[in-house]
Amino acid sequence: MSVYKISFKIKQSMKHLLRGLFIAAIILCCNFQQTVAQQQPQLLPVDKNVRIGTLPNGLTYYLRHNALPEKRAEFYIAQKVGSILEEPQQRGLAHFLEHMAFNGTKHFPGDKNGLGIIPWCETKGIKFGANLNAYTSVDQTVYNISNVPTDNINVVDSCLLILHDWSSAINLADKEIDKERGVIREEWRSRNSGMMRIYTNAQSTMYPDSKYADCMPIGSIDVINNFPYQDIRDYYAKWYRPDLQGIIIVGDINVDETEAKLKKIFADVKTPSHAAERIYYPVEDNKAPLIYIGTDKEVTSPSMSFFFKHEATPDSVKNTISYYATQYVLSMAMTMLNERFSELSQTANPPFTGARAGYGNYFLAKTKNSFELDASSKIDGVELAMKTILEEAERARRFGFTQTEYDRARANYLQSVESAYNEREKVKSGSFVSEYVSHFLDKEPMPGIEFEYTLINQIAPNIPVEMINQMMQQLVTDENQVVLLAAPEKEGVTYPTKEWIASLLKDIKTFDLKPYEDKVSNEPLLSKEPQGGKIVSEKANDIYGTTKLVLSNGVTVYIKTTDFKADQIMMKGVSLGGSSLFPDKEILDISQLNAVASIGGLGNFNNVDLSKALAGKRANVNAGIGSNTEAVTGGCSPKDFETMMQLTYLTFTAPRKDNEAFESYKNRLKANLQNSDANPMSAFGDTVSYVLYNNHPRAFRMKENLVDQINYDRILDMYNDRFKDASDFTFYFVGNVDLEAAKPLIAKYLGGLPAIKRKETFKDTKMEIRKGVYKTEFAKKQEVPMATILFLYSANCKYDLRNNLLLSILDQALDMVYTAEIREKEGGTYGVSCDGSLSKYPKERLVLQISFQTDPAKKDKLAEVVTEQLNKMGKEGPSAEHMQKIKEYMLKKYKDSQKENSYWLNNMDEYFYTGVDCTKNYEALLNSITAKDVQHFLANLLKENNKIQVVMTAPDEEK
Repeated sequence: MSVYKISFKIKQSMKHLLRGLFIAAIILCCNFQQTVAQQQPQLLPVDKNVRIGTLPNGLTYYLRHNALPEKRAEFYIAQKVGSILEEPQQRGLAHFLEHMAFNGTKHFPGDKNGLGIIPWCETKGIKFGANLNAYTSVDQTVYNISNVPTDNINVVDSCLLILHDWSSAINLADKEIDKERGVIREEWRSRNSGMMRIYTNAQSTMYPDSKYADCMPIGSIDVINNFPYQDIRDYYAKWYRPDLQGIIIVGDINVDETEAKLKKIFADVKTPSHAAERIYYPVEDNKAPLIYIGTDKEVTSPSMSFFFKHEATPDSVKNTISYYATQYVLSMAMTMLNERFSELSQTANPPFTGARAGYGNYFLAKTKNSFELDASSKIDGVELAMKTILEEAERARRFGFTQTEYDRARANYLQSVESAYNEREKVKSGSFVSEYVSHFLDKEPMPGIEFEYTLINQIAPNIPVEMINQMMQQLVTDENQVVLLAAPEKEGVTYPTKEWIASLLKDIKTFDLKPYEDKVSNEPLLSKEPQGGKIVSEKANDIYGTTKLVLSNGVTVYIKTTDFKADQIMMKGVSLGGSSLFPDKEILDISQLNAVASIGGLGNFNNVDLSKALAGKRANVNAGIGSNTEAVTGGCSPKDFETMMQLTYLTFTAPRKDNEAFESYKNRLKANLQNSDANPMSAFGDTVSYVLYNNHPRAFRMKENLVDQINYDRILDMYNDRFKDASDFTFYFVGNVDLEAAKPLIAKYLGGLPAIKRKETFKDTKMEIRKGVYKTEFAKKQEVPMATILFLYSANCKYDLRNNLLLSILDQALDMVYTAEIREKEGGTYGVSCDGSLSKYPKERLVLQISFQTDPAKKDKLAEVVTEQLNKMGKEGPSAEHMQKIKEYMLKKYKDSQKENSYWLNNMDEYFYTGVDCTKNYEALLNSITAKDVQHFLANLLKENNKIQVVMTAPDEEK
């Protein structure tokens, strides 16, 4: 629908809303810290397509019918509670309670008397982790049951019961609490990284004398190990209550019926008569900078953050036009500042390895906002990185942004909103859920895309760059400054002192700076139009309902027009060869081929200028050279199809050499590699690679001392060799393609690609996995002792759809077994990962990997359990219950994927690469597979007796 056909009523409403916009926005920009709270509020509407209500007990609900995916729905419960509400003796129990919500409730007890939530959901194809999950943060806890089948009303009713039980009827049995202690202990172990330790230690400096000084959700390991049962029950009774809870249900549902059932089911949930006040703890202002410098032996590179604190916008005014306009202005300022950072990162000697600016919650606290500047650097480049990001913020504050910068930022913003508007009938339920959760928890506005599209198209063209610049002047404050520096602990390395950082902040306004110069080119993407080619044959209704085109230069094209997305076209072009055609001795350059070949840009544009030239367009193309193939991938809005074709033409014919960009890349790569071995997992990865491939030259990991040996000219030669002949490329287009409009553009740009008609395929590089039985174990010093274990099994196996399905079932069955036996029963790990792969080329090969992390003291016992359960499945196969759950999930996922453009693109790529049709007879084949088939499949794998085990543990004194 055209924007001009939007109802007269909405237009009149817009005029009313816009009446005071500019005065309000100018006042806001001139006095940012006073916030919009002092303005006369002009309210935004609430999306009319969602039904919002409140029960007598205080529970809020959001209900919406949405038919994508068809016959599916999302069930969420959001709680306005998190780790900030814990008492000292409860540290970690908000997160612990989230775990316990899956271990037994009133209607899903999970013991011998009835099914638990997880097993019941899995019988309906709702997989734990993928569709059934939760998270706990400082101020909120959110649970979800996603992609729920709605064609059976009993399933919908049961999901409502689960939400009810999470709200008020979690069992919290003693034995279940004790079992979960081990799981959370191992989650704590696996997440206790160097950066997490620094962040945890920094809190008391960043939030002096505040509840936020100690509020990380994972909590205290001592509490996790030892808390009395009553402590978690007290937390649950005090904070899980309807006045702090929101139910969000979106999907292919009957809203009236769902509302009636919700009211009935939740009627027995009571609000405590003397409910504790839900306090949102304030963050105090500070005159002198708060500076924390933390180091850790396992941090690989320095990172730094500057926070300039501001008052948070009160929830009461977030649904106003002034707030909406402010968010737009802030977005423009951050976008333009980040573009400047990106440009700096591509200079020959970049002052940082990465940098960004943002505006939002101050670190962990939602009661304070902050303008935030972040950067990472090489170890000896901290001072330069800190000074540079402050200089760029001050440059923008002092001189503002240019009109051309703003034109591009605004064009890209408007394009993204237009794309969302075009897709308004194709939005999946999960997108609406995210919006409603934010509205419930944080009162973020939700006017609906139709209203928002009209609003922003009237606001954006009328907000001048001067208004953005006025806002920028308010962001860098003289007080309320906080600095966090996290860096590697390394002998002989020193970092800036707190005094130096404080002095740097004090001197911001005295920096010797000049205004930013925006270099803009108006030349077209292509300096010369291609001669093009012709379509020499066309065949309708080919494989998967495509139209097949053959071009005069040999390029083959398959086009599948779909209506799944209104504003999406996906593309892939592929041919055989890849890096396998280059000798092993060139592995250094091969390893850097994809990263380096693209650093110079395309045609007459470096990457910075190319980004500028594409402002307001949604089109992208990337090239990649794999082991056996070379490919170009891309995507675009239908209106930008020609731009994608032009980029594709340049990708083949005009990769640009840029020595400055290459020097920049090398310097950033050195910085990233200089201390990478500080991460213990680097040693594990090196060992696995060495063991698996017997030190094959292509099992290569880049090191800092090798960076200067990268040969830029040779890499460009390799790239040009792979893309100098398009005659053996096959292209796939899937999406909202106007076939008749696309054909002449395809003939012009793809038909104009060079063709020398060579016939080639890939080579076997003989990079084969070690055969036989092999085990290696080594000790690596770690700050938190942990054992990492990998089992790898390999065998010859025919590559076809049936074996791929068997492997997927085996993966999932093992996940279920190990979750029950190792995570739940033993409490020995946060999770066991099972990952199988079946490859066609260069040889048909099956690989099954099983990995987990645990307490070093438990590694041998748990490794035995892994092997025992694997051998048991090789003799007995999966249980009937597991087979039913897995098939239910796979069939549901298969049906959902039928309406995804990516699914059909990947299917075509698979079919023409391996000859396997992943769609034909999928359901019948899956339904025909028995537990005996899976058992036989695994038995054949184990029979080949190719088993590799790699164990990294901690030295004895650490255990």
